[in-house]
Amino acid sequence: MNRKAGFLLILSLIILAAAPAKVMADVKYPTYTLNSYSDLVYMQPVYYPDSVYGNDLTVQDPDHPDKTLPSKLQGPKDIFIDKKDDIYIADTGNNRIIQLNAGGELARYITIPDSPLNNPEGVFVTDTGDIYVADTGNQRVIKLDANGQLVKEYGRPESRYIPESLKYDPVKLIVDKRGFLYIATNGGYQGLLQLDPDGEFQSFYGANDARFTVMDGIKRALYSKEMYANEISKLPGSINSVTTDEEGFIYTVSGGDIEKNQLRKLNTRGDNLLTAESEFGKTSDGSYGEYLISEVKKAEQKVQLIDTAVDRSGNMAVIDQQFKYISHYDSTGNLLYFWGGPAPTSSNQLGLLQSPRALDFNSRGELFVLDDQMNLIQGFRLTEFGSLVSAANQLTLNGRYEESEKPWREVLRQNAGFTPAVFGLAKAAYKKGQYEEAKELFRQAGSQEGYSDSFWQIRLVWFQKNFSRLVMLFLIVTALYVGVTKWAARGKKRKSSQPLHAEKRTFLTELKHAFYLLRHPIDGFTAIRYESKASYLGAGIVLACAIVSLIANEYMTSFSFNKIVVREIDVISIMLRFLLIWFGWVLANYLISSIYRGEGRFRDVFIGSSYCLLPVILIGLPLAILSNGMTMSEASIYGFFDKGMLLWIGLLFFWQIQSIHNYSVGETSINILLSAFTLIMIAVMVYVIGGLGGDLLSFIREIYLEVSLR
Repeated sequence: MNRKAGFLLILSLIILAAAPAKVMADVKYPTYTLNSYSDLVYMQPVYYPDSVYGNDLTVQDPDHPDKTLPSKLQGPKDIFIDKKDDIYIADTGNNRIIQLNAGGELARYITIPDSPLNNPEGVFVTDTGDIYVADTGNQRVIKLDANGQLVKEYGRPESRYIPESLKYDPVKLIVDKRGFLYIATNGGYQGLLQLDPDGEFQSFYGANDARFTVMDGIKRALYSKEMYANEISKLPGSINSVTTDEEGFIYTVSGGDIEKNQLRKLNTRGDNLLTAESEFGKTSDGSYGEYLISEVKKAEQKVQLIDTAVDRSGNMAVIDQQFKYISHYDSTGNLLYFWGGPAPTSSNQLGLLQSPRALDFNSRGELFVLDDQMNLIQGFRLTEFGSLVSAANQLTLNGRYEESEKPWREVLRQNAGFTPAVFGLAKAAYKKGQYEEAKELFRQAGSQEGYSDSFWQIRLVWFQKNFSRLVMLFLIVTALYVGVTKWAARGKKRKSSQPLHAEKRTFLTELKHAFYLLRHPIDGFTAIRYESKASYLGAGIVLACAIVSLIANEYMTSFSFNKIVVREIDVISIMLRFLLIWFGWVLANYLISSIYRGEGRFRDVFIGSSYCLLPVILIGLPLAILSNGMTMSEASIYGFFDKGMLLWIGLLFFWQIQSIHNYSVGETSINILLSAFTLIMIAVMVYVIGGLGGDLLSFIREIYLEVSLR
């Protein structure tokens, strides 16, 4: 008996070992994730196709009761899985609701003979078994009891707050624990209709924000009321689908022209919780629905989220009807992975989708996807890797960081590019007080907030250990400063009694003039024009130092304030972009000034524009170095100096143009606008000439090849 049991155990292990390879072979679609810098990472399958439902449905033959006839799904639009894992399908084309049991076998058809359904597009089942149907064609929502008997109809609610233009065509709905209905209507931009259990209108809930661009602001400022009224109305996008989770949060997805916050997690007040910062910040940028850039055929193609589902852990899945990808996010909105993609129209292979329409999870985390073109449901199960990711992520979301460390390390061993695993390990290290390790892991995960919080803890410990030394150092530096100041004052008195000599112009005198210019900009720039207080050499050195400072700024700024990866910094590109823009500005300003009563020479414009970059050297470089001792708690201080530097540079350019060309304030402003326009024209001209030059070279090369071959 023991020998037999041992044999069975060995056989089971062999089968289990072979299972992952079989799963990989059966999966016909790719699975991806994005790393912390939005680079595409290919990964092993997380879900594998397991079953097909709805393709073998039959009904009794009315002419031959002992026989059955095929009764396939016809354009189904919705799927819902209740707490018992029974599957409900809105079989739109057949005007019925289908209930399958947890094993996928037909339980019953729900047709309501006394009040037939007409193109139902949504279905929802409560914990008590009540069934709500969005009966779209009949412009109503109906409530059925657990036996499928009609209990109540919800027609168009009467309220003065509902505009006459609203088309009451319910397409999706959910019911909260109080019995309140939230109904998504076809094209309803006002949001979800919220009805009480008696069908009385309460409010519009969870409307999307209307898009408002900079151009819209300009039009509103410049157009008359009549002209602006003729513009296309800026209306919010409509909600395509709605679902809820066990905690009562409501989730909506939207399509159309909406590019941000297409997926939202709403509380009772309608606030989007996915826009809030989590404990260590967010890795999501507010855009949902992943796809491959290479698959975009036309510029107008955009993600069109059609449905969403939430598993028992609070993780969200959305389905994109445009690019056919299913994207998974954790409960805070951070991407986990996405898979699927467009399938050939003629393909009916297991796992491939032609027109995914709706999806839902059962209690075991299995995913069911409804395809309204293939007219069936495909079931997907988590792979071993997917189960590992799900378990580790759930531990992290529950705050059990130390327990999550082991599964996250196993995930990372199997896929070193999986950012959520790095993020999970960073949280675990932080909670254990291993701040150095956490800091580096947060950097790898791309979390500036986590990196900053870890460094804050490291800095706090360092200050606590070295506080007495810092106080002593401060006292010594203060004493030295007082002594040097007094000594310098005495030396200045002795020097003032000596006769003055004319100062010969050297590089040092030019350097001194640069600092004088910073304190007295108008006098300093005037001296450059009329007293030749600077030269091309000095200007070139300042320009070179400014370029070095810009490059050093990219390399040396703390990760808390600069997320650019060092390996992605292109020094040549930075230099060329800066020099082209700077020299283009010098040329444009000189040309405009030459025809607009300017007194400055090209030499003066060149030198003056170089000296305007001094704040980059004096503030930019030190700020980059000091940022490595700062956290995001001091972001306001960092931002003050960073924005102050840019403002200082802008003012220096203004005063430089005013002084060198002897302009008034108004003339200087006009000159700057014309110079900026000229710079744009120069850029366009260079681009066109470059393109034509490339075509000309190709033409000459083709002629040469043609002649040489003959």
